[in-house]
Amino acid sequence: MPKVGGLEYTKVAEIRGPLLIVEGVSRSAFDEMVEIELPGGERRLGRVLEVGEGKAVIQVFEGTSGIPVTGTKVRFLGDTMRIPVSDELLGRTFDGLGRPIDGLPEPIGVDMRDINGFPINPERRDYPRDFIQTGISVIDGMLTLVRGQKLPIFSGSGMPHNMLASQIARQATVPKGGGEFAVVFAAIGVQHSDAMFFERSLRESGAIRRSVLFLNLADDPAIERVITPRVALTAAEYLAFDLDMHVLVILTDMTNYCEALREISAAREEVPSRKGYPGYMYTDLATIYERAGRIKGKKGSITQMPILSMPSDDITHPIPDLTGYITEGQIVLDRELFRKGIYPPVGVLMSLSRLMKGGVGEGRTRADHMEVSNQLYDAYARATELRALSEIIGKSGLTPIDLKYLEFGDAFEKRFLSQGYDENRTLERTFELAWEVLSILPESELTKIKEEHIKRYYKGGKGVGQLRV
Repeated sequence: MPKVGGLEYTKVAEIRGPLLIVEGVSRSAFDEMVEIELPGGERRLGRVLEVGEGKAVIQVFEGTSGIPVTGTKVRFLGDTMRIPVSDELLGRTFDGLGRPIDGLPEPIGVDMRDINGFPINPERRDYPRDFIQTGISVIDGMLTLVRGQKLPIFSGSGMPHNMLASQIARQATVPKGGGEFAVVFAAIGVQHSDAMFFERSLRESGAIRRSVLFLNLADDPAIERVITPRVALTAAEYLAFDLDMHVLVILTDMTNYCEALREISAAREEVPSRKGYPGYMYTDLATIYERAGRIKGKKGSITQMPILSMPSDDITHPIPDLTGYITEGQIVLDRELFRKGIYPPVGVLMSLSRLMKGGVGEGRTRADHMEVSNQLYDAYARATELRALSEIIGKSGLTPIDLKYLEFGDAFEKRFLSQGYDENRTLERTFELAWEVLSILPESELTKIKEEHIKRYYKGGKGVGQLRV
């Protein structure tokens, strides 16, 4: 946090929602931190959103409830919001503003970092590559996460995105010799039970030792939500680019973040854009997502997995729509698979990892990785089409090859896609399952895979009943 000092004003002109408007301000700057002192001595933090014509519009982090217009002192601190950073962040739990909530003292920082970060020079950016193993077959095998990538998870109300996020945080690793790995987990506007679930899951698995948690709860002021991801990413940048660690940043739920942006925009009486969200939401989201990446000459990396719940499962909603433009792919959770009891219910035909090709293959994962992934996509797409066709003409109207594809589709969902919440699959096990389900199809149907790999891994047309459990 910034040091106390600077100019003090007492002329509060207006309180509008989460905003405080101060008159007679002669010297102030955008994003400057502000300390608000109530007549009773209570102090709250805020930051300047707008300044001009002798007025300053201040966003109050803890909310404006209970702040009187008279008797309130507003002190401009002359600095942006900063947090202390050091390796002592690991294993700790903080609130959405970076204050400890685990009963331990504030960590001793080797430096104070601006939470807004600094843009990575495009010329210094290194191409994201190198495999991150999540232990989840559908991600490792078909939607591979690579270091420095931004790969969001699009979910819906009631879907198990929190479970998936927790499982990834617990299980994610880099191959041996790849360097130290850490997880920065930022929960934005989540329920108290969800926050406790995340923390308990990481503690029980021992992953908390390499994790940093930032928890903004649903009953915390909504305005804190615009700060939480920036605080988390500031910690991640220090771990990655100062301590040479590979950091996975999980941000959930970005929909709550965007709702807070809309609330601030409405209070400022700005002209709304689509569905009432501010027109600058794309730019604002980019300031968060683009803090992922690799820098030439630095060993560390920041990989982001933002999670957002799509209102009414609408993937064209402004939040997933704009996120899709900025990020490098998406993992979409499918409600139909969820109703079938499949976990994780990843709709692979709606999902992709645009940077997968650079992070897989011989020397990184396995030589047949990309071919197996393409063949799984191709076969599952055909199985899905044939399911729809069979509902119209019946299975009796399908060819023997068509029936094999239907058999493959069921096996793919039940054997490859579905796995336990506590099941951490090795990459070899993922490939083994992939070849088992592909071996349901005749060898002649494996048109995406080289002959040498078919000869080595094809299991001779075993049926589902013959697959090893």
